[in-house]
Amino acid sequence: MHRFFLPPEIFRHSSPFLTGAEAHHCLSTLRLPVGEQVIIFDGHGSEAKATISCIKKERMLLSPMSRSFTPRPSIGITLAQAIPKAKNMGRLVQKAVELGVARIAPLISERTVVQMDAVEGQRKQSRWEKIAIRACEQCGQNWLPHILRPSSLEEFLQSVGTEDFLLIASLQEGACRLKDVLTDCLQKRGQPPERVAIFVGPEGDFTPEEVALARSRGCRPVTLGPSVLRSETAAVYCLSVLSYELNPYSS
Repeated sequence: MHRFFLPPEIFRHSSPFLTGAEAHHCLSTLRLPVGEQVIIFDGHGSEAKATISCIKKERMLLSPMSRSFTPRPSIGITLAQAIPKAKNMGRLVQKAVELGVARIAPLISERTVVQMDAVEGQRKQSRWEKIAIRACEQCGQNWLPHILRPSSLEEFLQSVGTEDFLLIASLQEGACRLKDVLTDCLQKRGQPPERVAIFVGPEGDFTPEEVALARSRGCRPVTLGPSVLRSETAAVYCLSVLSYELNPYSS
C-alpha cells in the first residue's frame, strides 16, 4: 500500500488531502484512482489508512478509515555529519532515516570539500528534507527526522545539551572501540542515554584541532576498526551499532 506524507495540520483534518508534490506523485506518477486505499502519516508518529475519495485538479481528497500512533523511539540519535561531496549526502540522509535517526546535522568542517553560503545551505536543507520524506514513505518510518541547516562543528557543539552523550569517530591515536565506550556508558548510567550524538568527519577525518574542540565539549573519540572507512560508510556503521546496542528492543 502506497504511503504519503501530510503535514500535521493537514493530517488532523477530518477530510485530509494531498497537494503539491505528493498529489503529483500520487496522480501523475503512480496514477492511483478514486477508491484506492493508501496510508498517510504526519512525520510525528501518527498514521492512518485512507481512501482516495475525490480528485480535484491538483488536490486529492482522502477519507480516513483508521488511525494509529507509533511512539517516539526511547533514544534520540543525532548524526552530525561532515557533508560529503557529490550526491552522497542525499543517499546518507536516506540511510539515516531507515535506521531511525532523530536528527541530522550537516557539518562544514575544515576539510569538507563542499562549501556553501547561507542561501545554498537553505536550498540543500530543503532538498534533504524532501529526500527524508521519500525515505519515510518507502521504509514505513512514521517519525520524520529533523534536518538542521548546515553549520560549523563549533556552532553545532554550542547547541547540544549538557546531558547528551557525545561521540566522535576518529582516526587519531587514543580513540577507544565504539562498543567499549557504549558498554562503559551503560554500566555507569544503568540505562541507555536519552540522547546520543555521533560526529562523523569528512574524507581525511576531522583535524586534530576539531577533535580537541569536540573533546573539550564532552565528546568521546571512538575508533571504527582497523580499516579506514569512507565517510558515508562510517556514518551507516555508527548508526547501526548505536541502534543495536542502545535499543532495548533490538535483541
